[in-house]
Amino acid sequence: MSEVREPCHDHWVFAYGSLMWNPGFPFEERCEARLIGAHRALCVYSFHHRGTPERPGLVFGLERGGSCRGIAYRVAPAHWTDTHAYLTAREQISGVYLETTRRVHLLDGSRRAAPAIAYLVNRGHSQYAGILDREEQLRLVRRSHGQSGPNADYVIATVGSLEAMGLADPELSWIARQLRHPAHPAGDAP
Repeated sequence: MSEVREPCHDHWVFAYGSLMWNPGFPFEERCEARLIGAHRALCVYSFHHRGTPERPGLVFGLERGGSCRGIAYRVAPAHWTDTHAYLTAREQISGVYLETTRRVHLLDGSRRAAPAIAYLVNRGHSQYAGILDREEQLRLVRRSHGQSGPNADYVIATVGSLEAMGLADPELSWIARQLRHPAHPAGDAP
């Protein structure tokens, strides 16, 4: 993945997790987009927003390879300084994400592409979970709660956003179904 560096008056942010359904900043435009060279994965231990160091949750990161559909937000120059400060506080709380600029392809029929801020997972960080099987993902998500609420709510809302975009991810959909309709909720104690 090569970095994109080109002057631009407007700024774009690529969302692939909670920023899709809870951006928390003002934007001028919102549209579906595709980022090439990275894919969405439930691969980051959350010690703050959706878990604690003692009971880590699990959140999404952008992993190398493949592609990812998400949402691109266009932020006006007048709001960029505050928006970037907000995103830094939200996404860089522990340094598990690497802020970078990547080209995203806007899926609005315009054939436009734009450089967008994207947060890729730092594989060398202690909160990088790597590849976990879906049962372990479910166990961690089901039991965890952090400053931003239950980990289950985060995964269910993200899967709901993907489904609203017509995207099917069988593994994530299975986890969301289990979270919505637990067969044995007491069996997931640590």
